[in-house]
Amino acid sequence: MKPTTIEGAKPDTTAAPTGPAGGLSIREFITDGSLASLCGEISRLVGVRVELRDRAGRVVARTGEAGPEDPAPGSVSVPLVVSEETIGALVIEPGEPTLREGARRALESVVYYVSKTSAELCEHELELRHKVKELSALFRLTQMLSHAQGTDRVLESSIETAMDVLDLSAGSVVLLKEDADGLSGSSEEDLIYKVSKNLSRRWLDCPTPLSKDRVFDRLAMSGEVVVSEDLRTDSRTQIKGLIEEEGLVSAIQAGLIFHGRPLGVIRLYSREPRSFTEADRRLLSSIAQHAAVAVEQARLLRLQEEERRIQRQVQLAADVQRRMLPSRVPQVPGLDVAARYIPSFELGGDFYDFLELNGHLGIVVGDVVGKGIAAALLMSAVRASLRAHAEEVYDLDTVVSRVNAALCRDTLDNEFATLWYGVVDPSTMRLTYCCAGHDPPWVVHVPKHRAPNTTEIDELSVGGMVVGVDRSQRYQRAVFDLRPGDVFIAYTDGVTDATSFNREKFGKKRLRKAVLDILTQEPEAPAARVLDLIQWEVRRFTGLSNRVDDETLVVMRVTEAARR
Repeated sequence: MKPTTIEGAKPDTTAAPTGPAGGLSIREFITDGSLASLCGEISRLVGVRVELRDRAGRVVARTGEAGPEDPAPGSVSVPLVVSEETIGALVIEPGEPTLREGARRALESVVYYVSKTSAELCEHELELRHKVKELSALFRLTQMLSHAQGTDRVLESSIETAMDVLDLSAGSVVLLKEDADGLSGSSEEDLIYKVSKNLSRRWLDCPTPLSKDRVFDRLAMSGEVVVSEDLRTDSRTQIKGLIEEEGLVSAIQAGLIFHGRPLGVIRLYSREPRSFTEADRRLLSSIAQHAAVAVEQARLLRLQEEERRIQRQVQLAADVQRRMLPSRVPQVPGLDVAARYIPSFELGGDFYDFLELNGHLGIVVGDVVGKGIAAALLMSAVRASLRAHAEEVYDLDTVVSRVNAALCRDTLDNEFATLWYGVVDPSTMRLTYCCAGHDPPWVVHVPKHRAPNTTEIDELSVGGMVVGVDRSQRYQRAVFDLRPGDVFIAYTDGVTDATSFNREKFGKKRLRKAVLDILTQEPEAPAARVLDLIQWEVRRFTGLSNRVDDETLVVMRVTEAARR
């Protein structure tokens, strides 16, 4: 005969649910016999037997003691309920207490509160067990992440861990294709199965989503943990025939989300009816977060490897570009030459060159539009074209015209270059030049007995527009007679466009002043010294601000030996 059950503090006639042999039981929580001992003490105190019974109705007694298998007729049972599951009961057998009148009612109340207190303690312990499970699972995944395990291995471990701690039968992880812009269409063609456990090939290959309008995936990727306690009767599901064939009953899903960006879904299934607690949902959400980190980490590692590969190629290209620049300055009687090129990136679009032309010295300074790899390739084409034509043609305007025609033929409208090309005849110190849209070089005449001023600066600007835009463009050439002591300065716009922290450009006015100040303080300064001092002034102006463009400087000084 089943005992009467107490709900609240008052007994009623409802039968006590003893439950099946499986599931949680008070025996899993009470290990030291304290509650059974308390029941014994109460029994002796009031003269009425109070028993602790487990989920199956068996007496949980103190060591060496035993009780009857079945409660006596007329017994009252107070169930112990943890997470909505009866794990045992406190049973009061018939009889009146010997303490005082009305003691029976007081005894029932005491036992009720003892029951509630015990249930609370068990609830806390159960919560701690969930926490330990969760921490253990996350620790395993964190270890794998910290050791940079492969994505598939981490995802496989995520599935195994989740199935183990949640006691589930099957599962999978699907990821969005990297070029997919979220879920699209009514099929799963935008998803890739990465790992799966205990699911048939037919299930995995089925293009029809499990839920109508893909609602499960949409909710999961929005951050919700999606639960279906019975897929067979859930109004949101489709492919019910395949669900039955696969033997799946319950499901829980969570999105793999990294910084608000959905990456995929982890899907877990049970082959038995199953309800999911808040702790289950929280655990799966945490596992999904770790899996998302693994997926994103793998993507970043791929990008990092790709970047390293590109950087290796860029470094090789930069080495080639540096070898294209003159390895040494020319040694020409009567001329002192210095040059320097500083790219803003590993590769740049500035260049300078020196050509030996039957005893004459050719000087080239150029600047290709843009920066980086594209500019470096275009710079190489311009340099090669000019060298090829300069070898067979002496007229500078014709050389520049041919370079322009070749560039117009082989490049796009927005790909062009500025160019200055000059040739010095050391026997006469006559400089013949052509300026194609480049910032005009200067020739500064340095008087012997006073400081130079702006009237001693001549600009070499004759020529035409940039090369690579207008195939029909015609260029002019001009001559300039150099004198001993003259200083020739050619530069690219990276020098004048150098910017300070206040977003101010160095500009031509400051460059002109810097050159005049240098030649005032050191009127006999050699070319290398003039170049160093100009760059020092630019660096002092810009400070630690980033270089915005390539910087190229060529300085040539006519020595006193040129008088003889």
